[in-house]
Amino acid sequence: MIIIKNKSFDPYFNLAAEEYFIKTAKEPMIMLWRNGPAVIVGVNQNTAAEVNREYCEENGIAVVRRLTGGGAVFHDKGNINYTYIEKNDSTKFSNYSLFTKDIIDYLKTLGLCATLSGRNDVLIGDKKIMGNAQCVKCGNIMHHGCILYSADLSRLSKALNVSRAKIESKGIKSVSSRVVNISDCLKQNLSSDDFLKGLECFLEKRYNCKARELSHLEKEKIEAIKSEKYLLFDWNFGSSPDYSFEKSEKFPFGIVSVRFNVHSGVITDLKIEGDFFGSEDIHVLEEKIKGTKHSSSSLEAVLKGVPTDLFIKGCKSSDLIKLFL
Repeated sequence: MIIIKNKSFDPYFNLAAEEYFIKTAKEPMIMLWRNGPAVIVGVNQNTAAEVNREYCEENGIAVVRRLTGGGAVFHDKGNINYTYIEKNDSTKFSNYSLFTKDIIDYLKTLGLCATLSGRNDVLIGDKKIMGNAQCVKCGNIMHHGCILYSADLSRLSKALNVSRAKIESKGIKSVSSRVVNISDCLKQNLSSDDFLKGLECFLEKRYNCKARELSHLEKEKIEAIKSEKYLLFDWNFGSSPDYSFEKSEKFPFGIVSVRFNVHSGVITDLKIEGDFFGSEDIHVLEEKIKGTKHSSSSLEAVLKGVPTDLFIKGCKSSDLIKLFL
């Protein structure tokens, strides 16, 4: 067994690392890692329907799509993530007890009784402390889990709370669960660093091996995957199933509503309506925006220098962009 302690907090890098290893691993391995603030979206989900993008953008929370299915999850440095990768066979896919046993046994050493419940959750009592997901690629199975140790649960709820927009999606929706941090269940004070170090030592002893860091070559290969895939809008948002979007807002200058479809991450069939006034035909503005990626940066680029006030009297481009998100 190879144990890797990945010290990066970059969610784009860390998701790329999983892809690198599932494609290249020749022997069983475990990677331990943590992310900075991020929402990690399941491969089959509609990102727009899962994420409060305005809140995430305002608070520096990354949004990244992963390789596995399941629901969207919030990560920060209070979460401990682990990834198992090994050769697949018919006994391993959906065998969550096989891959969660190490974590459950480690929690026992801290005086906690955790159990695998339902399809893929680990609970303490009736509250979720860990979710898990799997995928198979290149003959390997990857199982990863997110352990809630001392996560900021208030940010979790805000980042995953889609606001006033109505989004009709064919993607897989997340399921709400009652969650608790492990740190709140412990009798002793233990930092997330200490918890992670303890897990590392537990695994080293169980598998009789020493954890290592990523090599320089591995980092180079992972950075390439990050740049070519995980940093891209097309992967994180454009890979979403098609969806329709509808939102209305009451401004001092009137009510403005937008309705549009999104295909491969791009805005189509846009209608802007309301009781506002304007000296120019609103259809000209609609045509200007059609074909733009459904992201704040793309909308900012296409509306830069556009006199939105002529189409919707009193409206700034920033008002319109917020309405689209």
